[in-house]
Amino acid sequence: MPKINYIIGDATRPGTPGNKIICHICNDLGAWGAGFVLAISRRWSEPEDSYRRLTALQLGLVQIVPVEDDLSVANMVAQHGIIGISDGPPIRYGALRVCLAEVNDVAYRTGATLHMPRIGCGLAGGEWSEVEKIIKDVASVDVYVYDLK
Repeated sequence: MPKINYIIGDATRPGTPGNKIICHICNDLGAWGAGFVLAISRRWSEPEDSYRRLTALQLGLVQIVPVEDDLSVANMVAQHGIIGISDGPPIRYGALRVCLAEVNDVAYRTGATLHMPRIGCGLAGGEWSEVEKIIKDVASVDVYVYDLK
């Protein structure tokens, strides 16, 4: 049975063997420049480049971007606007559920594990208890959640 594993470390450097997908949330404005995306962009240019090439940013959209032989980054559009512009928290749990289900399906088919920080709980303003429920509902592969030291 898949489980959520909580570890201290850097989500951009998953250390498990096999195929891995790093999951993170993007907004539907085309803004990339704060939060976890900065850590992603410091390691690889491809996820940001792919996101910026999108012409229609719709909630629920997923891009799986290969960055290394056994590692991809999942750009998941599950945030409506950004803090200070949106009414209430920008996280959209329904879109997150759709995105995670799609990424999970890819992970299942490719034998990958999912890796992420506490997605949706920083600049997106979400509650981890809600995000964790969604992960438990949709994940059929092991999930690794990273907290920095």
